[in-house]
Amino acid sequence: MNYVISCSSTCDLNNEHLQRRGIVYIPFHYQMDGKPQLDDLGASLSMEDFYAAMDNGADTRTSQINEDEYVSYFEQYLKEGKDLLHVDLSSGISGTMNSARLAMETLKEKYPERKIYVVDSLAASSGFGLLVDEMADRRDEGMSIDELAKWTEENKLYVHHWFFSTDLKFYIKGGRISKTAGMFGQLLNICPLLNVDYLGRLIPRDKIRTKKKVIHEIVNRMEAHAQNGLDYSGKVYISQSNCYEDARAVADLVEARFPKLKGKVEIFWIGPTIGSHTGPGTVALFFMGDKRVD
Repeated sequence: MNYVISCSSTCDLNNEHLQRRGIVYIPFHYQMDGKPQLDDLGASLSMEDFYAAMDNGADTRTSQINEDEYVSYFEQYLKEGKDLLHVDLSSGISGTMNSARLAMETLKEKYPERKIYVVDSLAASSGFGLLVDEMADRRDEGMSIDELAKWTEENKLYVHHWFFSTDLKFYIKGGRISKTAGMFGQLLNICPLLNVDYLGRLIPRDKIRTKKKVIHEIVNRMEAHAQNGLDYSGKVYISQSNCYEDARAVADLVEARFPKLKGKVEIFWIGPTIGSHTGPGTVALFFMGDKRVD
């Protein structure tokens, strides 16, 4: 197909996966102790080293991709005579979509013969990744760029995101949980369960005591919402921030409860852009489910 599927590094897949699927990405950037870094899916700084630095007190700050960066990135494909379908991090989490859309309008004037679409994923991390992977499937089945842009808009709210954290330190540090609530949460061994709503925002849904219980509950939520319930036959992705054993426990439970999955559960890292806000200890589960309406 003579068009490009594009996303940003906040899809939290990995370079090998994206290259294999023929998906390109633009990296977010962040600072660690004042030093500029690229969120290039662990190519310049391994995920292990990133989270170790956070654990050791490193200060991480993220920033959005600006319009000029998007123009430069998009234009390289337009100059090659290719059309472009770009999907980006939820507008409910970041303002980067505004920059991407401004770049699109600028380039439509410069390249009126090219088709350029920019879609708000209303998704994040490997849920965003699951969406672009599903898009690649449909491109490979022969969908045109117009058909795929429409499909993406119509189906993005069927991607479910459920996640929990066993370490509240960085939620407290970032102001997402008050110090008092965080202190009691840690004392009571509470693991907050959250999801992404229909506006692409992170929403707390429950407070569950103990890691063992929240691991079972997150899979219960998948059973309640997955397409065809226990007969779900789609893909399942998990992303994790330096807590692979917890992610593996969720994956094992999903594979045992859903025997018709399309392949094994795939586990990825939560990258630096999102990981700077969650810190270590977060596990996120992604699948295709019923339409998100709240």
